[in-house]
Amino acid sequence: MNFKNVAIESIAYSLPDEVWTSADVEAKLAPVYERLSLPQGRLELMTGIRERRFWPSDTTASYASAQAGEAVLAKSSFDRDQMDLLVHSAVCRDRLEPATAAYVHGLLKLSGKAQIFDVSNACLGFLNAMVVAGSMIESGQIERALICSGENGRPLVENTLEQLLAPEQTRQSIKPYFANLTIGAGAVAAVLCRKDLAPKSCPLMTAAVVETDTSHNSLCQGDSAGDALEMLTDSEELLVAGIGVAKRAWTQFTEATGWTADTPDRVITHQVGKAHTRELFNALGLDLAKDFTTFETLGNVGSVSCPITLVRAMEAGAYKQGQKAALLGIGSGLSSLMMAVEWPQS
Repeated sequence: MNFKNVAIESIAYSLPDEVWTSADVEAKLAPVYERLSLPQGRLELMTGIRERRFWPSDTTASYASAQAGEAVLAKSSFDRDQMDLLVHSAVCRDRLEPATAAYVHGLLKLSGKAQIFDVSNACLGFLNAMVVAGSMIESGQIERALICSGENGRPLVENTLEQLLAPEQTRQSIKPYFANLTIGAGAVAAVLCRKDLAPKSCPLMTAAVVETDTSHNSLCQGDSAGDALEMLTDSEELLVAGIGVAKRAWTQFTEATGWTADTPDRVITHQVGKAHTRELFNALGLDLAKDFTTFETLGNVGSVSCPITLVRAMEAGAYKQGQKAALLGIGSGLSSLMMAVEWPQS
């Protein structure tokens, strides 16, 4: 997929105020840690995640998504009435019907001309939505799109803590729950537009590739259980399978873009943790010095992680005009979506 006319006109985020450190999480698990003789500090040591943030448990996905939507509209040069498309792209959603985008549309008071729908694909949802909206812009169907995602992992983490405290749990049985403790909350939004409509130099989407291997679709599965949320992950196998899919996607990516491992000035990945990052960079032959991370303070925020890391890199001056960035996404299922983003000089 190649793009010649798609600009990321603005991108912004919203974060909850409440912070849970990894030490806080382990304190809640003190009884099971003591019973199973687990060392304190292992959560941060193994993942590199110091803290994550949460909204209250009853915060809806649409509210979080709309918070980021308001933030990006405040930065955008376009009015909300000019949006031709709204996509809500989170794992979290308000309910099965209607689309969560319907609630986000109402909260943002967008125009009646705006087409709305949800795109959901685990942690790849936002990048998938960028490809869909970018393709619609490229083909001339629309001129501007607003993509939002709001994730709140608190209900999942709270239910996981309750399950882990059950007296029948063993060292072996708690393993599939471990990944849940890395989850956080946050929201991100971007305005995409036809390149000639952007009033200033903006990052441009230039290419994207996808590699999918659904033989691994059982390695990370989440679902509702009554009023609770559950997720079980085979973290070790998921890492191995994910790296395999990413390597095949990288081959496609370099062929589509003509890039090599030396080309991108900045590499933005899905923020799982330090082990996944290290293994991914090693497998693709990428320089770890080009990495920019947010998992240390945000944890894994699902579909929000990759795009929020991009905007934080821009804020920090780690990605700027005249540079190229590679966005490397991996989502359970398994799929990998890799995107080339080039920011021309003014």
